[in-house]
Amino acid sequence: MKWLRFEHEGRVRLGLLDGETVLVHDGDLFGGPQATGERLPAASIRWLTPCVPRTMVALWNNFAAAAAKNGWTRPAEPLWFLKAAGCHAAHGQAIPSPRAEVGRIAYEGELALVIGRTTRAVSVADAPSHLFGYTCANDVTAIELLNRDPSFAQWSRAKSFDGFGAFGPVIETDLDWAAGSVRTLVGGRERQNYPLSDMFFSPAEIVSAVSQDLTLEAGDVILCGTSLGVLPMKPGTTVEVVIDGIGTLSNAFG
Repeated sequence: MKWLRFEHEGRVRLGLLDGETVLVHDGDLFGGPQATGERLPAASIRWLTPCVPRTMVALWNNFAAAAAKNGWTRPAEPLWFLKAAGCHAAHGQAIPSPRAEVGRIAYEGELALVIGRTTRAVSVADAPSHLFGYTCANDVTAIELLNRDPSFAQWSRAKSFDGFGAFGPVIETDLDWAAGSVRTLVGGRERQNYPLSDMFFSPAEIVSAVSQDLTLEAGDVILCGTSLGVLPMKPGTTVEVVIDGIGTLSNAFG
């Protein structure tokens, strides 16, 4: 199932995407939404983020190919940071370019996990039952700002400008993630294409590890990290993150 949130005629609604048609639902996405029988053309809606996270977690150094190229060792546990709750951007929404002194801005195409219920200190075996589904994400980064001050790595600031947490367009509840790949197109040119099976930590391991430290709630999002091909973006460029089985997240930068 491909769940989405959208705005139509001034109302925020839920729906299931069926090809180019949205099957409208009422209620809580995580509490058994009910079909209304209403159908809308997907072209007629304004896309919103498919959920509204209270917490957005993102991983660093979770792919073997990137670690090998950069000389990083395999981490003993998932390495994560937080992105600001207000940094989200929906499919089709522009990502604002920060002021020039912030420096270069890079895209990072990623798989993201969406939590489906309260999750605290769960085991790896139990973690899948707390996972609602999967979506595409762009973990946008101010790469020069990150380590500009040698005494303090500015992870949260460099990752949390307005629009730097783009995700969507839908949440797919049934995905064979291990058989999938992430492709990132910048201005129509493929810049990333990497297999999700190259992750050091699986979705279940990630959810379990993060839940030992944080209580996660329904709608919270965890970005699984990225691999090779990260480069700066030029203002005016459109970035597309494509995961077969989910869809394409598209955002213009700047």
